[in-house]
Amino acid sequence: MRVRHVGITVSNMEEALEFYQDFFGFEVVRDMHEEGDHIDNFSALKNVSVRTVKLQDPEGQMIELLHYGSHPRFLHKKDIADLGCSHFAVTVGNLDEILANLAKNGYKPHCEPQLSPDGKVKLTFLPGPDNVLIEMVEEL
Repeated sequence: MRVRHVGITVSNMEEALEFYQDFFGFEVVRDMHEEGDHIDNFSALKNVSVRTVKLQDPEGQMIELLHYGSHPRFLHKKDIADLGCSHFAVTVGNLDEILANLAKNGYKPHCEPQLSPDGKVKLTFLPGPDNVLIEMVEEL
């Protein structure tokens, strides 16, 4: 068994695509519109209309961005201690460089990069589009 992908519901697909493509190198592998009984059944909603975009990184890891035109949601402040999926993590080559590029676009990490107690990684957390929390890890 292995993790197939991480699904992220977004309020603005274009902003999210730009973020994940420009800053993390994900590439679109599939962009589709879904509706009908199949999606209604497994989502446990009625009359679903969703744009689903699958992105893949150079290592083959996938994320799936979902924009529900039929069921808009409102953004609420999220906290890492909230129940459910709290964040996802990406391994990056140069954390300082990525953070500098993100800062130019208004994205700020929770804190300056920290060394892990064992000194093997440098990491921080950053709220991305719609406050999705991303842990960024540079292996040292």
